[in-house]
Amino acid sequence: MNSTARIALVGDRSDAVRSHARVPGLLEALRVREGWDLDAYWIATEDADATTLGGFDAAWVLPGSPYRSEAGVLAAIRTVRENGIPFLGTCGGFQHALLEFARSVCGLDRAAHAENTPEAADEDAVIVPLACSLVGHEGVVRIAPRSLASDLVGADRARARYHCAYAPNPRHLDTLRAHGLAFTGTDESGEVRIAELPGHPFFLATLFQPELDGDGSRAHPLITGLAGAAVDHARARTAGFKRAQAPAAG
Repeated sequence: MNSTARIALVGDRSDAVRSHARVPGLLEALRVREGWDLDAYWIATEDADATTLGGFDAAWVLPGSPYRSEAGVLAAIRTVRENGIPFLGTCGGFQHALLEFARSVCGLDRAAHAENTPEAADEDAVIVPLACSLVGHEGVVRIAPRSLASDLVGADRARARYHCAYAPNPRHLDTLRAHGLAFTGTDESGEVRIAELPGHPFFLATLFQPELDGDGSRAHPLITGLAGAAVDHARARTAGFKRAQAPAAG
C-alpha cells in the first residue's frame, strides 16, 4: 500500500469558475517542487457524503456557490471535521464551514445561508449578503499570531483576492467562538476573513481565494499547507495499515 495523498476537490466543477481552472496547475507545481505524491479527485456536491470523503487524506471545498447540493457540501465538511482529515475551504467553502459548525456543533438547527435560503429569518442567517460585494476585490488580511494561518504564511498580514458577495453574520460570531471555532484573520475594517479549528490536525477556511494569488505557477502557503497535511495523513494511514497487517509477535 503506497502513501499517495488523495485530495478531494469538492465543488461543482465549471470552466466558468476561475479558481477551478487554477487548482490542477497549483497541485502539479507542488508535486514538482516538493516531490509530493498527490492525487486529486473532483467530487461533485451531490456525490459528497461520509462514505465518499472517508477515504481521502484531505478535502478542499472550492468556490462556486450556490452549490447544487448544500447537503452534500455540509456532509463533506462534517466528515473531515469529525474524522481529523485535513480541510481547506475557500470562499463558498469558508461560508459552508461556518454553516456546518453552526448546525452540527452549536446546535443552531435553523442556521441558514442567505444565498441558499433567501427566505430564512434574519436571526437564523449565519451567512448574509455583504453590504458591498467583494467580487474582484483585493485587500490586506491581518493574521493573528500563533495561528495556523500565521505559521503557514510566516507573517502577520497577507494580500487577499476575493470573488464573493456573502460573509459571516456578526450576530453569530460569539456563539461560534464559544463552541471552539477561532477567527484568526480580519480585513482592515475588522471583518472576519479566516477561520480555524484549534485541536484539529488541519482545519482552515478563508473567505478570500488563495488559489487566485500570483500567476498560478506557485501555490499559496495555505494551499501548500493543505497538501503537506494531506501527505502527513497519507503516511500515517499507510503506517497504520502496515501495523495492522503485521503478524502478531510470538
